[in-house]
Amino acid sequence: MPSYVAFLRAINLGPTRKFPKADIVAAVESTGATGVETYINTGNVRLTTTLRSRAKVEATLEAAFAADRGFEVPTIVFTPAELRGVVADVDELWAEHGEPLAHAVTLFKQPPPTDAVAAVESLDLGDRAVVRGRAAHVMLLKNLHESKLLTSKQFAALGQGTARYATVLREVTDRWC
Repeated sequence: MPSYVAFLRAINLGPTRKFPKADIVAAVESTGATGVETYINTGNVRLTTTLRSRAKVEATLEAAFAADRGFEVPTIVFTPAELRGVVADVDELWAEHGEPLAHAVTLFKQPPPTDAVAAVESLDLGDRAVVRGRAAHVMLLKNLHESKLLTSKQFAALGQGTARYATVLREVTDRWC
């Protein structure tokens, strides 16, 4: 059976979107998935399932999460090989541009539109964005909350995604991939 890594968007942010790790595990297991594990309380989940389509895994998990929580939980799924590729891209970008103060990666269900990619990659706001496949890498000169790039309309045009620091993606990959 194939394994996947799921990234849940916008949970445990404020009082109304709570989703404890034990409840996430129970909701994922309710879909028939096995080998379910979580890493930190930001919605990083490993699972094995009979489902063979990434889109079906996303839809199945989103339905289970909505039924359990009563609110939508957008979920973005990567295969272990895809996630290893994202982390390899981090290493390549650091080799090319130097290690940034911080490196945020926004993960998407589908690759962003090419015109949006060109627009965000051409921005000159200090931070640097590079989009590879379904991942937008932002190499930050300051902290995440001071980034003008991340709050730009060009970045928003990439679509809805969920962000993780590169260090978290590396740890998840080391543990599960």
